[in-house]
Amino acid sequence: MIDYEFPINEKVRTLLRLEDLFARVEHFIAHDHGMDHHAALITLFEILEVISRADLKSELLQELERQKRALSALHNNPEISEAALDGILAEIDETSAAMLAMTGKIGQHLRENEWLMGIKQRTSIPGGACEFDLPSYHYWQEQDAGLRRESLQMWLAPFLPLHAGFKIVLRLLRDSGKVLHFTAHQGAFQQMQGGRVAQLLRVSLSSELACIPEVGANKYAINIRFIAANYEAKSTLFEQDVPFDLTFCSLPS
Repeated sequence: MIDYEFPINEKVRTLLRLEDLFARVEHFIAHDHGMDHHAALITLFEILEVISRADLKSELLQELERQKRALSALHNNPEISEAALDGILAEIDETSAAMLAMTGKIGQHLRENEWLMGIKQRTSIPGGACEFDLPSYHYWQEQDAGLRRESLQMWLAPFLPLHAGFKIVLRLLRDSGKVLHFTAHQGAFQQMQGGRVAQLLRVSLSSELACIPEVGANKYAINIRFIAANYEAKSTLFEQDVPFDLTFCSLPS
């Protein structure tokens, strides 16, 4: 099966982008080659751009507080594991405290590093980080992999409380999902919403089906078109019946 996730609002869209970027930067940091660490640094600059939204920290704190209240109400529910519930509540408290301890503007430690900002400026130009453009960066890339990794982890560290915060939110969001089974006849599917709005939709289908879902959703209806997976020709509708799973994910407000 291949899962496709479609955020329905801007907040979830931002969190999914950050999730992808953090997974990427951690992947490249773990490797040793200078090119891997170059990719890690470029990804770190992307994280800086996305995470610098002034309200992201406060939005995450508010969301964690909302989920804490909702989860606390589940105490003494016989269908809920008290140990698991206490564990996630403690995780929320610990993460919220770490986020509240963050001071100053998010990412300021990178912006104040002239060397890094010089690299960031050059990497916005195709091929702009060649050794003749940035000899000091070339020197850094030639250092021991452990030293480079230590630097990258140091630059990433101030972002980690936010990373922990949105990981909890996304985990709770995904765990809230209800899976339904449908078939898109001749590659098209529509379902009326009746005012119900999900925050995240997941479409899961067999990897043997050579098609890709395109989703449009609002509070009135969900529309899914399955497009033939053709990488060279113009996009066309996959005119076959497509069995798929549709998961509606929504956090309590």
